[in-house]
Amino acid sequence: MQTSTSLNTMFAAALTLLTGGCTNDWQPAFDETEPEGMFDNVTVADTGDALTFARIDREGERRLLAVTRYHGGIIEAVDLSAASGRPRSDAAELLAERGYDAVRDLVRGAPDSAMVAVPASQLVLPLDTHDHHIAAATNYPEHAGEAGVKKGPFLFAKLVAPTGPYAEVQPHGGLLDYEAEVAWVALEPIAAGVGTGLVGLVLANDFTDRETLMRHINAWDVESGDGFTTGKSAPGWLPLGNLLVVPRDHRRFVRDIELRLYVNGRLRQRSMASAMIWDFDEVVARTFAWRDKRWEHRGEQVSLLGSSAVIPARTLLLSGTPHGTVFAGLRARHFVGAIGSWLTGGWRRPAIDSVADAYAADARAAGAYLQRGDRVEIHVERLGMLRNTVVD
Repeated sequence: MQTSTSLNTMFAAALTLLTGGCTNDWQPAFDETEPEGMFDNVTVADTGDALTFARIDREGERRLLAVTRYHGGIIEAVDLSAASGRPRSDAAELLAERGYDAVRDLVRGAPDSAMVAVPASQLVLPLDTHDHHIAAATNYPEHAGEAGVKKGPFLFAKLVAPTGPYAEVQPHGGLLDYEAEVAWVALEPIAAGVGTGLVGLVLANDFTDRETLMRHINAWDVESGDGFTTGKSAPGWLPLGNLLVVPRDHRRFVRDIELRLYVNGRLRQRSMASAMIWDFDEVVARTFAWRDKRWEHRGEQVSLLGSSAVIPARTLLLSGTPHGTVFAGLRARHFVGAIGSWLTGGWRRPAIDSVADAYAADARAAGAYLQRGDRVEIHVERLGMLRNTVVD
């Protein structure tokens, strides 16, 4: 019975994950280089469409800025502490206190004395948040295809505190992969069946250890979300972009966004956000539909909402990544190697571990995943950028 079950599990993994281009014959999805000066310039949305916020540290205190121009690596902005006559460090608090239109008018009517110009390299995490977030997987059709997922998007909990736009990233011994994403930010709590208030947008890189994810995945049902929290929740694996954008109409605003991710100046991912399968409203609806679902994560049971009955304010809802990740399915040789390992005594272990062993050995020999010194950059007009370097 054990032999039959293990073989069935292995073949289920093969059928579920499928075969695709990967590891030592892996090639990037694009053959383009980063345009000169691209990351020094970002189009800033007109205040009629969106408010754009950033933050800097000054003598140990965070100061909130309303960005009006981003050019040549310099941010031109309204210092909202100076403009409002009191310390301001948090966009969500300011918007809750004054309302969207009043903040817009404050920015438009700011005196010259409140105007500042600072290097973009000095920008820090654009908002205060927490370490329990909601993420969509395989929410872009081409990425679902390259990953071998057939049933459509699904959700998982991402349990990690965000880091800043220029934070270093550690692989923690795994096969580190990048994922460029747009994250919605709940600026107010969201309850089931109730309309949402203001929603912000921020860039994110949903870094992932493909080996750990593979070892914890449910080979019978990838769309269960099993293993995704564990494969994606190490410290430092959620850097955010340098701008927080709060559109008047976030649904319309997102449709015009084009995501671009580069590794060492070479394009790896590019897609319009309009290609998403689930939009914001669907992700919110599915979150409440899955509120009772639990996953095992490092010996504990976790869920999308934790102990909350609502989506708490400052929760990130990561919208999923386009195609072009390093992981692009498995090849037949990984299953052949796994079956060989199983026949020579590996049957004592879960079959998926044998597949993961074969894949990881192949991937490490090829050096396809992120390595020490690699520079990962995301750039999106009207949303900003982030640049993270991989360290030991």
